[in-house]
Amino acid sequence: MFPPGVTPAYSNYATAMAGYIVQRTSGKPFEQYVADNIFIPLGMGHTTFVQPLPANLASFMSNGYQQASKEAKPYEFVQAFPAGSVATSAADMCIFMMAHLQDGRWNDKQILKPETAKLMHARAFGSDPRLNGMALGFYEETRNGHRIIGHGGDTLYFHSDLHLIHDSNVGFFVSYNSAGKGEVSGRTILFEKFLDRYFPYTPSAPAVASAKENADEVAGLYVASRRGEKSFLKVTEFLGQAKAFANSDGTLSIDPLKDTNGELKRYEEISPLLYRQVHGQDLIGFHKNSNGLMEFSIDYPFFVFERASMADNKNFNMAIIVPSLIFIALAVLFWPVGASIRWHYGTKLDLTSSEKRLRLAVRLVCIVDLLFAVGWLIFISGTNDVTNLSRSRDPLLYLLEILGVIAATGTLIVILHAFRSWAKTGKWIWAKLFDVALALACIGFTWFIWHWNLINFNLRY
Repeated sequence: MFPPGVTPAYSNYATAMAGYIVQRTSGKPFEQYVADNIFIPLGMGHTTFVQPLPANLASFMSNGYQQASKEAKPYEFVQAFPAGSVATSAADMCIFMMAHLQDGRWNDKQILKPETAKLMHARAFGSDPRLNGMALGFYEETRNGHRIIGHGGDTLYFHSDLHLIHDSNVGFFVSYNSAGKGEVSGRTILFEKFLDRYFPYTPSAPAVASAKENADEVAGLYVASRRGEKSFLKVTEFLGQAKAFANSDGTLSIDPLKDTNGELKRYEEISPLLYRQVHGQDLIGFHKNSNGLMEFSIDYPFFVFERASMADNKNFNMAIIVPSLIFIALAVLFWPVGASIRWHYGTKLDLTSSEKRLRLAVRLVCIVDLLFAVGWLIFISGTNDVTNLSRSRDPLLYLLEILGVIAATGTLIVILHAFRSWAKTGKWIWAKLFDVALALACIGFTWFIWHWNLINFNLRY
């Protein structure tokens, strides 16, 4: 998707690949290598990558909940092993953090060379020098005047965070066994309150005269670099675009960045194209990338937001797909309505047998288009629960693939019908215009489903 070393886009697949490289290089299963070289030397007796949990650890395992108000879930197998698949205790994570705070040493054990630990903790890459960047296995989380590195992690049922404040020799770890309520997770609020309590900080006042003009310049729709491009998951890029817009007071807001009350955050410009949350510390930095396109970064450096191209722009796509579906639905609706009216008045369409067959084929194509659209709406609405992304949904995907091919090729039939309709003498002009509009609607519909990879020929995603 991007040239190496240019655009951050965090990937569990890449982390799993790194684990596989360790396994191939060491000649040991990854979980065994980590146990031999990290967990056992440090005395982390309640930590393992083994799935399912060994019998001696199973009794210590907390229940996990997709929602705190729902029933407990069975032990969670993480498929992107080893990314996110470690089971641990808070006490063991304290040992792990202290080893990192002491450059790889804990008591008399040195699991990393000091220079290796320092390299891991140093900034390795950043898309904007004014904002947090990536370290190796960690990322920067500067706040309250302190450089902080850490890493968060989410599975279906557990949500964890680790933070290291090297200049104060402080480590902070928290893990929840269910998701929080609202726009901001409990772990984020907890850590921010911890910092405000023990590391109080007052940001400097903003002073940029061109704030209103700059906010207008960066306004628009943006897509995250952490996304899928080759499978049908690309459509989530269309559904999840971020919208930056200027407020009347010269501040900037970005939907969906919200505060704990569910209100959109407001950002004020503190230096050219660098914004800080009003009454807060969150930063957003805008800059032009190597292609000359505006993009912005937030406090989390493992992805950026790029300005959406015309083809990807949500507004442009809505202007295509909504009228297209309306016209296609009208064509299906007018079919029985028109037949009922003709039956009532005892009239018939003046069509040849070939014209009747072509007209029937057009209506069937429109029905397939609507079934295809409804099928994808059903499938995508279920992806909010990732447990639905399993083999149980494969039959629906197979059906959608077949319908997609019929819909795309059927557009040629609709176009042919429009040409013949327009060329026919004596036909009502409004009927001709509707047939042409229907052909354009099917073309727009076909372009949309092709562009967003909804016409697919495999189950890889």
